Amino acid sequence: MAWIYLSIAIVAEVIATMALKYTEGFTRLIPSSVVLVGYGIAFFLLSKIVQMLPLAVTYAIWSGAGIALVGIAGWIWLGQKLDLAAILGIALIIIGVLVINVFSSTISH
Repeated sequence: MAWIYLSIAIVAEVIATMALKYTEGFTRLIPSSVVLVGYGIAFFLLSKIVQMLPLAVTYAIWSGAGIALVGIAGWIWLGQKLDLAAILGIALIIIGVLVINVFSSTISH
């Protein structure tokens, strides 16, 4: 169940982060509501996940996957440019998350 919660928390955080661009300083109701609800869901689920998985591993996966997905989503949907350094950085984050999931004995699969 922890992995399902973690996946939902990551998606909620990415949606909330993408919506930040449209809040105009939290003056627009719908995008602002998406941000608040998205982060609320993400943090609520994180509070549950850390009871099942180690905090450091949970946070590394949540933040790493979130950073990579926001970077990719910004490139695809917002037309934001990614130079070679940004692409390499995102790739390293993804590799780091994979290393934790595949090789770490701190988490049970």
